[in-house]
Parts: sequence; C-alpha cells; structure tokens
Amino acid sequence: MSLLRWGLLSTARINRLLIPAIRAGRRSELAAVASRTLERATAYAAEWKIPRALGSYEALLNDPAIDVVYVPLPNSHHVEWTVKALEAGKHVLCEKPLALAVEDVDRIDAAARRAGKVAEEAFMYRHHPLTRAVVEIVRSGRLGAVRGYKGAFTFPLTREGDVRLDRALGGGSLWDVGCYPLSYANLLAGAAPVEVFGWQQLSDGGVDLEFAAMMRYADGSVAQFDSGFVGPFRAEMEVIGVDAALRVTRPFRTDDRSRLDLTVGDTVEPLPIPQEPPFAGEIADMEASAIDGAPQCVPLSESRRTVQVVEALYASARTGRTVQLAARTC
Repeated sequence: MSLLRWGLLSTARINRLLIPAIRAGRRSELAAVASRTLERATAYAAEWKIPRALGSYEALLNDPAIDVVYVPLPNSHHVEWTVKALEAGKHVLCEKPLALAVEDVDRIDAAARRAGKVAEEAFMYRHHPLTRAVVEIVRSGRLGAVRGYKGAFTFPLTREGDVRLDRALGGGSLWDVGCYPLSYANLLAGAAPVEVFGWQQLSDGGVDLEFAAMMRYADGSVAQFDSGFVGPFRAEMEVIGVDAALRVTRPFRTDDRSRLDLTVGDTVEPLPIPQEPPFAGEIADMEASAIDGAPQCVPLSESRRTVQVVEALYASARTGRTVQLAARTC
C-alpha cells in the first residue's frame, strides 16, 4: 500500500479541520463520506468536493476502496464504530476520548491486534512540533527537577442541545477538554499519577460544567488543572522546575497566538515556536503507522492511561475522596 484512502464516518463539524490536512497529506487521499442518510452525505460531499457519498456507516466500512476510517462521532459511539471498522479491516483514527472506560480501550486493542490494523486516538497536539519542543526542554534538564505542572482548558459552551452536555453521549468538560492538560501532564511526567483528587460542578443533566483536579506522581511532583464550559477561553500549560519554569500559551491547537516562554529568576525569555499546520502531523503519523508499520505517536497504552486517570478523577469527585492509582496498571 502506498496511498491511504480515507473515509469520514459522519458529517461531524470537526471534519472541517481534518479535511485540509488529509488533502495535504503526502500519502493520503480523501475518498468518501458516510452519513445516516444518503441525502445528507450527498450534500456534504458536494460542499466539500468529496468524490463519493454513502448513505450508511456500514456502507463505508464495507467499502473495499477505503483503507482508513476517521471516527468523529459523539463520545459514547467511539468504541462501537472503532471496533466495527477494525473488524471490517480498516485502520482507524478516532477522535478523543477513544473510550469512556479502560475495559473498552482493551477491547479496541484486542480488535486491532486481531485485524492487524492501526487504531489511534486523535489527540492532535501530541503530533505537533510545539509539543515535541516542550518535551525536549523538559527532558534536557533546563528547568531542573520538575516539581509541578499547571494547566487549563475552558471555553463558554452556549449552544443548547450540544452533545457535550448530554450525559448519555459521554458529555462533560473533563472528557471534552480536561483530558488535554491531563494527558499533557502525564506525557511530561512520563507516567500516570499515583494519587488524584477531583471536584466538579454538575449541570442539571448530570455532566460536569467545571472540573478541577490535582494529581500526584511517584516522584513527588504535582499537577493541577481545570476544565470547563463556563467562563472565557483559556488554553495553557506551565511546567515548574527548581531552576526555571516553562509556560505554553495555546498548546492544544497551535495558531499565531501560541507562545512559549521560559522564566529564569525574574527574566522571561520568549522561545521560538516550531511552525506546522495543526493537523498535518496527525495525518503523517497515520500514514507512517498504517503504511510503514512505524510506532504510533499515541499508542493505545497511552490512551488507556488517559482514560484510567479520567475515571479515577470522576470517582474522586463523586465520593469527595482521593483515589489511589499506584496498584493499577497503565
């Protein structure tokens, strides 16, 4: 295989961000879109100039001219359609969160192994050179021993009936945006935390409109972050070492307002930000994994770790107690 032929499983709004990246991919081709009705798929295909429209998700999975399926469905449908796509012999790029339970990540892992196909969670920021730059700075020792991580991802969600406000569909701010600073801290720490505590403010429908979390790692470092659908847009990470601190502004989807600042003493030094179209790395990684057999940037073991910690934080928020993770596997 020298070219990945992509199929979009639904006409979800987020497709608009991935479509240009697929078309710019060196070894990718956007071949089809599927919806639950042929009329919707046809209209969408015409709007986005996609060659073929299919009137059911099953039709896309059964299409021999499709190599990889992008799954941007509501959170509660990710596992079902990822497993079905793998069983149909397709590679899968699934929007985060990959699953809502650790056991379901394991189901996906088992299905991918049986099929000999790639299944990967679409955490776009993990593929961006800005993230690699942050990892390199932290690993270099430039900050000294890291003692803390701070993060936030919030925005005002005002659209009534949004799926992110529906508990049955896997809604909630921690699943939607809190997973970003959570996974970022775990990436830099190189491990899952050993202890977590969470607090949530629930909507009338039972989803967290605001979530605040603390996570302690085995080396004694601590992460703090908050997420929410209330208040202004905030997207930031900070890594605090004994010698210096590194602040990343807009780290989860880079643009011309992203910043990388190193603070040493009372001096703040802006660092250069590597430039790359936001979703280019995600497509290139799928090409390398599916065609060349290269290791995935976001392996399923990392997705499992993220889901495990989210589950523990929700358990803490429900009970008002800290949750230990030291005895669990990641």
